[in-house]
Amino acid sequence: MSSRALPKVAVLMGGPSAEREVSLSSGRECAAALREYGFEVTEVDAGPDLVQQLREAGADVAFNALHGRWGEDGCVQGLLEWIGLPYTHSGVLSSALAMDKERAKDAYRNHGLPVVDSLLASRDEVRERHVMAPPYVVKPNNEGSSVGVYLVHEASNGPPQLSEDMPETVMVEAYAPGRELTTTVMGDRALTVTDILTDGWYDYDAKYSEGGSRHVCPAELPQEIFDACMDYALRAHEALGCRGVSRTDFRWDEARGLDGLILLETNTQPGMTPTSLSPEQGQAVGISFAEMCAWMVEDASCNR
Repeated sequence: MSSRALPKVAVLMGGPSAEREVSLSSGRECAAALREYGFEVTEVDAGPDLVQQLREAGADVAFNALHGRWGEDGCVQGLLEWIGLPYTHSGVLSSALAMDKERAKDAYRNHGLPVVDSLLASRDEVRERHVMAPPYVVKPNNEGSSVGVYLVHEASNGPPQLSEDMPETVMVEAYAPGRELTTTVMGDRALTVTDILTDGWYDYDAKYSEGGSRHVCPAELPQEIFDACMDYALRAHEALGCRGVSRTDFRWDEARGLDGLILLETNTQPGMTPTSLSPEQGQAVGISFAEMCAWMVEDASCNR
């Protein structure tokens, strides 16, 4: 950190998305870390009057700890651009692009990154018939944190009965077997690779419940696979135009070697909770949680 006076920070958290509770946890953890580092911090539960909330906070920087729609899809980024308040993480376009899984895949393909086949279909159509040969995965096209994910096995008796809270248009994606791997990018640097171990599907509960998953960090992998994850994550970050910190998730089928490594998606605002992967990866390479949060504040800007 520089010797100049530290900026006042508003930590944006909560909000109206399906990931509100995770965001509140992320926000509290980040606010505590920033205070430990010496910043004056105001915690802001983002509501419809967010502009007024930010004015009252008198902040110089917005630390965006929002997750999911509105906070992670370019909406709040556009508002912050409009009022000229520097903010953390990715900008309007890259946030919107990364949140739209199908368009993000197009960007990956254009940059030579490996992805599985997928298509967009209506919720009703997916309920009525197999729109893709099983096994496949059904998920919202514009949510994160494994919200509303359905795995349809080869032995399934019929198509999935999607809940009413699923969006009208969903992504149907060929199931990629294998190990769950992830890599964080911080600025222009890929940090390391984590192998995520679970007893079942890596869903919302496995991500955020204590004991829901086990992390091997750094992952014990063949050097070729480890290096490919680092390379692909950095290229995905660049392909989407990300800024600050992002995290890219992979599946790796060991039986197929490098051909079995595929990119799932990039999270432009990774979780910053006690069980979150990016802070853990930072610590694995010598970056403390407080240092990571402080770096994000120093990196903040408009026109991202």
